[in-house]
Amino acid sequence: MKLAFIGLGVMGYPMAGHLQRAGHEVTVYNRSADKAASWVEEYGGARASTPGQAASAADIVCLCVGNDDDVRSVMLGDDGVIAGMRAGGVVVDHTTASAGLARELAETTRAQGLGFLDAPVSGGQAGAENGALTIMVGGDADVFTRVQPVLESYARCVRLLGPAGSGQLAKMVNQICIAGIVQGLAEGLEFSERAGLDTAAVIEVISQGAAQSWQMVNRYQTMLAGEYDHGFAVDWMRKDLGMVLEQAEELQLSLPVTELVDTYYADVQSMGGGRWDTSSLFARMRSMGGHAAEGNE
Repeated sequence: MKLAFIGLGVMGYPMAGHLQRAGHEVTVYNRSADKAASWVEEYGGARASTPGQAASAADIVCLCVGNDDDVRSVMLGDDGVIAGMRAGGVVVDHTTASAGLARELAETTRAQGLGFLDAPVSGGQAGAENGALTIMVGGDADVFTRVQPVLESYARCVRLLGPAGSGQLAKMVNQICIAGIVQGLAEGLEFSERAGLDTAAVIEVISQGAAQSWQMVNRYQTMLAGEYDHGFAVDWMRKDLGMVLEQAEELQLSLPVTELVDTYYADVQSMGGGRWDTSSLFARMRSMGGHAAEGNE
């Protein structure tokens, strides 16, 4: 198929590469032209000078950019994806954005004869590089059926969860769960260290039981080593949790643990850790002597 991929960050770059290696004809666009040139040199394919140009011959356009404003900047306007794309095509937005934006774009694209799926991903940079992402999708079933085989090029699980916006809402559930798990892991590691235990041995034992989590298995060693440069950045997590809390307010729902952990990530940012990965909650624990309940003090 003829595809376009918009946004070649730490996630989009390898995702687009999987599409090209799967035998599709991929045209890429990135705000930094040098990154697009590097991608073409590595994978082949082609690059375009605008999102609309990239979309002009594509059956499916995938995008993975930063936030709502970034999505609008590449989708709308004379040089945007919608203006450049032919009727009958499908747009797949992998950005973690708001559910409201997903519903807005679903209506806008439908009016232009295009399909739209909101399809945020989970699995981090490693998942993107290994083609093992989880994709949560919102949109129409017939559009999803057309696109699913393409998305499976870089995913181990792709699931349609409901109408437009459902993918973004599901990603919010994902981030709520991760925030609580990472803070619990940080507290457990600090408790173990202060109690004088062999923490690595403790984790090797408890990870075989009910305490096991992806975060525990994949992050405890780097957390103990104080290495926080390999995963999803705190700045992006705070962006995501901000959307979660806004949505919760609309639902008249209290999320006390999520609210608290969001303030802890604010502490990490104030420590200069905005680009550290989310497991850096442990760095906060260490810097504050383990007194997590003190919040922003």
